[in-house]
Amino acid sequence: MKTRFVLIETSHAGNVGAAARAIKTMGFDDLVLVRPRWSNVLRKEETIQRASGALDVLANCRIVQSVDEALDGMSHLCATAMTPRDFGPPARTPREHFALLLQGALAAQPAPGPLDEDAAPAATDAAAHPSGETGVAFLFGCERYGMANEDVYRCHVALSIPANPDFGSLNLASAVQVVAYDWRQALGGYGVSDAAARGERADAQQVAGMLAHWQQALAEIGFLDLEAPKKLMPRLNQMFNRAQLTQEEIHILRGVAKAMLRTAEAAKR
Repeated sequence: MKTRFVLIETSHAGNVGAAARAIKTMGFDDLVLVRPRWSNVLRKEETIQRASGALDVLANCRIVQSVDEALDGMSHLCATAMTPRDFGPPARTPREHFALLLQGALAAQPAPGPLDEDAAPAATDAAAHPSGETGVAFLFGCERYGMANEDVYRCHVALSIPANPDFGSLNLASAVQVVAYDWRQALGGYGVSDAAARGERADAQQVAGMLAHWQQALAEIGFLDLEAPKKLMPRLNQMFNRAQLTQEEIHILRGVAKAMLRTAEAAKR
């Protein structure tokens, strides 16, 4: 199933570059511009700088003169419209709609289509499950006035990003990033790599040996009274068990105990 991001009449070159970067980070690369303000927007310095490495997305980006051209091959259309319309598709959050779409729960719901009876028919939602869709397109309007009503009407849904009701204005590229992220998560997402790789876990014998070393050192510096130890060592044992120490960490703690012993011995001289 294809995924396409369509920017309609974009007026700021930087937003084109930032949108390219946003979709590439989520694993998408199909970007189409409809009547952008600048005919050479893909070559403008601001576009290239804001793309920040997503030059392959810019290289594959197409500029077309109509929304119909941009939607070629797409079967499920998602408008992004913050302002509610009196008429048109249902408004849903991206996550809510994507869950319904991928569950096949929208199969019986056709797109409203344009009001003009002479207009070309909009794509229908005959098979909303991914196995039946030819492609999903996300439409974003101009920065100044958003999407035109006729473009919203042709879509299956008006995606609304939940935001502060007192200040819900998102930058165009930011909105693209949010939608791209939620769509990627709905499709399965990417795993998170832990850059800080942990070493091999210490076994019980190594932890016990370290605790014996600490008991000796704590007694030598006067922190532990061997005649009345109370619960200090069992508490330390529980604390280190919760820490799930590695072998390298055991070596560090033994080094601390060794330094305490050395300091205590020097103080006696």
